[in-house]
Amino acid sequence: MSLLEFRNAAALAPQTPIVEAIGVGKEFGHHADLLQRGFQRLGLSKPNPTVRAVNSVDLAIRRGEVVGLVGESGCGKSTFGRIVAGLLPPSSGRLNWEGRDSTSLRGRERVQAKLNVQMVFQNPMASLNPRMTIGDIIAEAPQVHRLVSGSSADFIDAQMQRVGLDPQLKTRLPHEFSGGQRQRVGIARALAVNPEFLVCDEAVAALDVSIQAQVINLLADLRETLNLTYLFISHDLGVIKHLSDRVVVMYLGQVVEEAPTDEIFARANHPYTRSLLEEIPEINTEKRSFVAIKGELPSPLNPPSGCHFHPRCPLATARCRSEMPVLRQIAPGHRSACHLNETS
Repeated sequence: MSLLEFRNAAALAPQTPIVEAIGVGKEFGHHADLLQRGFQRLGLSKPNPTVRAVNSVDLAIRRGEVVGLVGESGCGKSTFGRIVAGLLPPSSGRLNWEGRDSTSLRGRERVQAKLNVQMVFQNPMASLNPRMTIGDIIAEAPQVHRLVSGSSADFIDAQMQRVGLDPQLKTRLPHEFSGGQRQRVGIARALAVNPEFLVCDEAVAALDVSIQAQVINLLADLRETLNLTYLFISHDLGVIKHLSDRVVVMYLGQVVEEAPTDEIFARANHPYTRSLLEEIPEINTEKRSFVAIKGELPSPLNPPSGCHFHPRCPLATARCRSEMPVLRQIAPGHRSACHLNETS
């Protein structure tokens, strides 16, 4: 199947999600060698600890929308983003690209599926090669995949102009740019292979507030002009509210709530989501009491039984401590995992 046929087939099925995670999980752990396994069988050594960073996540992202993924640090949102971007293989479940299992793609289809999903990282200084010029960084992937015909200089100029950078700076190194400029370089690099889907992992978290607004506006403009789809990962609910069409809330590797952005901010259902919303800073003249979420995020090495949020939840019951709630629909397009949603 040619590239044109591949994209035409996707266009004929507009209801098919561009990316769909089905029961996706990811575990990290040290694999025991032969000697360690022998000691473990004899009861002389404990099994190596395993961290379940992502636990059975189901999420479909439609073409053209922006899905905001939020949660505290350590909740697994960045790991899930890297799985979606193809940088990490899932330990369980599967990932579909435009309706097809990613593991079933072969040859040019597999390469094109990988090019269609690119990632913008949190720290632009760490994600850019400090020994390469900006122009070489942007042109490297298109040259490797033979997407550039003719002069690469003209191609680099066009990519830099698209993200608001002066093409005359293409011979400079990353350390000669500000944080906001480096993030624009990261965006230009991602867009250079003509992707349809961007995973933005805390893409503005390392920037000053004024620069954050510029990068967010740039991403919004690129979405409209290039018909891009975003998975936007952030802990900043203010940014998520401005940019996203739908919000997904994760806690300790699991999705606990999902709804359209307006619905989440107006009628959040899960106690964890409501706690996050209460911590958003507001500028107003009225006095407002601030109550932080109690306790610390539990260790993923030893998550709590039942609902993982119950040790910190003010509404927890005995059932919450023993039984894991199911993520279920509570309103059109609104899912939540909380026992309080069930009528007795």
